[in-house]
Amino acid sequence: MLYTIIQHAHSGWRWVVLILLVWAIVSAFGKWRSGASFTEADRKRAFFAMTATHLQLLFGLVLYFISPYVKFADDTMKDPLLRFYTVEHIFIMALAIFVISGGYRRSLGRATDTAKFKTQFYYFLIGLLLILAGIPWPFREGLSGAWF
Repeated sequence: MLYTIIQHAHSGWRWVVLILLVWAIVSAFGKWRSGASFTEADRKRAFFAMTATHLQLLFGLVLYFISPYVKFADDTMKDPLLRFYTVEHIFIMALAIFVISGGYRRSLGRATDTAKFKTQFYYFLIGLLLILAGIPWPFREGLSGAWF
């Protein structure tokens, strides 16, 4: 029961993460290119996107320890499903969150508003691409992923 609840929360929350990241990326790109001033609203937008990824990580860590798809056995690396959830998924997602968090922190330390937006844009875009690559989408054969 707990597994199902956390699994649905993790799967559904991904859409919030993706929407917030796209919003932050599009906003940063537009403001970077237009030379707009970096405001508190811009900082909060990036902060909410980063925080959403951290909450997703918490859901994922709970799942990691209770999931039937995570196994530490001799044959784990031979089974694509077990390998994906035990090694690949958590590594890619942790890397993405590390990149996004680093980009958020680095952007705040930049001297100019343009540099802040540019830093957020690139780091968040790289993080988003990693996340998209690491999601077990339903069309990825053999990963048992779902849309929600």
